[in-house]
Amino acid sequence: MTVAASTAVTESAASLVQSVDWLAIAPPTIAAVVGLVVLVADLFLPGDRKALLGWVSVVGLAAAALALLPLLDDDRSTFCLTGGGADACSYTADRFTLVIQLLVLGGALLAALLSMSTLKDAKRADRELPEGEFWFLLLSSAAGAALLPASRDLATLVVALEVASLPAFALVGIKRGDKKSSEAALKFFLSSVTATAVTLLGVSFVYAATGTLHLTEIADKLQHVDGQLDTLAQTGVVLTLVGFAFKVAAVPFHFWVPDTYVGAPLPVAAYLSVVGKAVGFTGLILVTVVAFPSYADVWGPALAVLAALTMTVGNVAALRQQSTRAYSAVRLLAWSSVGQAGYLLVPIASAGYADDGAAAQKAVGSTVAYALMYAAVNLGAFAVAALVGRSRRLNRVSDYCGLYARSPLAAVVLAFFLLCLAGLPPGIIGLFAKVTVFSAVVDAGLGWLAVIMAANVVIALYYYLQWTALLFRAPEGEPQKHRVPAPLTVAISLTAVLAVALSGAPQLVLRFADTGLF
Repeated sequence: MTVAASTAVTESAASLVQSVDWLAIAPPTIAAVVGLVVLVADLFLPGDRKALLGWVSVVGLAAAALALLPLLDDDRSTFCLTGGGADACSYTADRFTLVIQLLVLGGALLAALLSMSTLKDAKRADRELPEGEFWFLLLSSAAGAALLPASRDLATLVVALEVASLPAFALVGIKRGDKKSSEAALKFFLSSVTATAVTLLGVSFVYAATGTLHLTEIADKLQHVDGQLDTLAQTGVVLTLVGFAFKVAAVPFHFWVPDTYVGAPLPVAAYLSVVGKAVGFTGLILVTVVAFPSYADVWGPALAVLAALTMTVGNVAALRQQSTRAYSAVRLLAWSSVGQAGYLLVPIASAGYADDGAAAQKAVGSTVAYALMYAAVNLGAFAVAALVGRSRRLNRVSDYCGLYARSPLAAVVLAFFLLCLAGLPPGIIGLFAKVTVFSAVVDAGLGWLAVIMAANVVIALYYYLQWTALLFRAPEGEPQKHRVPAPLTVAISLTAVLAVALSGAPQLVLRFADTGLF
């Protein structure tokens, strides 16, 4: 072998060397390892000791969230390819990653607290759910959700997306023998598989046009795509966006949401409404503003139209819910989450009209800030819904009539959460989040979208206030008070304290949501 050939082989080998920073990957790794521990422990624990699995899962998720603290000082990257004059990494723990990981791990932790009461109630009602499988699936999905915001190549992004989604299918359908649960799982599965297939097709087209999977390299090479491959690249970009539109439940890819939320156990519905949505929006942010900025003239207008359709359809459908219909409270929250998805899409669309990286970063920060507010108050609303559902299994909106007489604190807290979602005082954090989104869309010059958003905020006010007023009406008959389980009390208290604290200092949310993604 010649010296030149030997040097070429050495350089090629060096370019494949990947460094591993174990501290950087600690949060998703801890969640995954605890999931495996729970699965194995389930084989040896007797039936009356299964509750320990829930506490182990809660502690594991808390440990995964605490593992974020050592990462605050500096950005860290791992699984890096060296050589060629530049480094390209598949995993980056920057500020954007840490904020989203805190959101998803915190959301999973609160969903776990809700689940402990649900699993215990199911056992008492002879509708026992497989606890070991439940906790393993929840932790696995949380690990995938924590991995996704750190993903900086399309392969890792798709793998993280599926690791977060596949266990969620099983969680939705975990109520064995329940027709609604099986139907919900099937709808969720079919919609998600379709989204994955479309996404993979788009990713393959992008890879064929650019020859790389790393997001920053794709951004650079898409600007210099050969003319013969330009159509292929455009098609890849569009298909990738369509795939993520399914994941975020954007209209017209939202049809699975109401039935899935109703058929799933309520803590799983809460998990999907916050963590599942965060996963989809995080992936959408990464592929648009990081990988496809040169195609902003394509995805910017497309996302603006999707945002307008999503918020309008979601809010109008929520407005039409009948309060006496079975599971109408859960359906209203489901349609409300579709409407909220529209608001979350607005700043991402605005980033497509930004003049520079700073403006785009500000727009993305608005989405993250809104997601943080939405996560806290929506999980709190689902927690109170889980409390009411313990005594009113059909969980209708009408079942909340006179809740103040039965459970004053729960009624006050739910009223506060609904006012936050509506954007009315004293829910200052909700008002602040909506103003932040309005600011992003106005700065982008999208006046028509701001008008549509304002109209939707007014529509949403009606059903949020209607539900709030119902809480304080005189109850029919003698109100019955029920003991609230400790995990459910903790979940409601944590979300209430967080929402009140953020309403007292809303500017902290925007400062915390300064992503540093660019």
